[in-house]
Amino acid sequence: MPKKALITGVTGQDGSYLAELLLEKGYEVHGLVRRASTLNRARIDHLHSFEHGDSPRLILHYGDLADSVSLVKLLYSLQPDEIYNLAAQSHVRVSFDIPEYTSDITGVGAGRILEAIIESGIGKKVRYYQASSSEMFGKVQAVPQTETTPFYPRSPYGCAKVFAHWLTVNYRESYGLFACSGILFNHESPRRGESFVTRKISLAAARIKKGLQKELYLGSLDAKRDWGYAKEYVEGMWRMLQQDKPDDYVLATNETHTIEDFLEAAFGHADLDWRDYVKFDSRYLRPAEVDLLIGDYSKARRELGWEPQTRMHGLARLMVDADLATLTRSQG
Repeated sequence: MPKKALITGVTGQDGSYLAELLLEKGYEVHGLVRRASTLNRARIDHLHSFEHGDSPRLILHYGDLADSVSLVKLLYSLQPDEIYNLAAQSHVRVSFDIPEYTSDITGVGAGRILEAIIESGIGKKVRYYQASSSEMFGKVQAVPQTETTPFYPRSPYGCAKVFAHWLTVNYRESYGLFACSGILFNHESPRRGESFVTRKISLAAARIKKGLQKELYLGSLDAKRDWGYAKEYVEGMWRMLQQDKPDDYVLATNETHTIEDFLEAAFGHADLDWRDYVKFDSRYLRPAEVDLLIGDYSKARRELGWEPQTRMHGLARLMVDADLATLTRSQG
């Protein structure tokens, strides 16, 4: 029998790459999706090719992190071997506009899944992954940041992630759950949502190159981030759940670059000077900014055998090339 995994947030960037990876490894993959008036499954449409005999190995279930009863029923019926909780309201700037919703889904939602694990009786067999975030470090207390660096979140999103992180630790210690948190620094890809700054930049560079756009509006260009490739980071998630003991791990590149650096790399790859096109818009500023993030992934390298292969400049080129190729196809 193949291993059975449940992914919340399966239609997102990380969820789609993780589903791809697990299917390649022979898993039966189940994804939790919210019922909405419009379908948002573009990132996983291609996974229908991963079929075994007459039955697909990617099976979607309607549910919601706001509905604890549906979670208990789903876990009881599925009896998964692994659960990856990737679902969240994950946009940091937007979390200031909808703090209550962000707290409920990103923070309390993790608690609902952990409690559903206990209530459904699968606590002894299941392995749980919690998507923690470098935004928990916020106003950083040490450089670089490790698994033991104190948290100082600077947004409702960061606060919700801290709550979910410590709740995961609490359930691990209270109930003996095999529960891990991956403290992932910024990880991007061509599947990144278009409202996130790296994808806004890569898509704008491609559209300007094609004559489809004239300007790009951004907020602060000085914030420093540790950027890696999402497709590589989901491999680290999987490796955490294959260990003998549960623990928490930082996944990062141990390099930091400003948003201006990313602009330079992306627009430069398209033979453009970003200064000719980028305009400042105060609406994109956060009430409290995170100025510097840089992660030390030495524990993951030592214990998981994981390390990043793609750095910022390669990532920017990869994303611009993908957006250029998509635009070329759409133009016929």
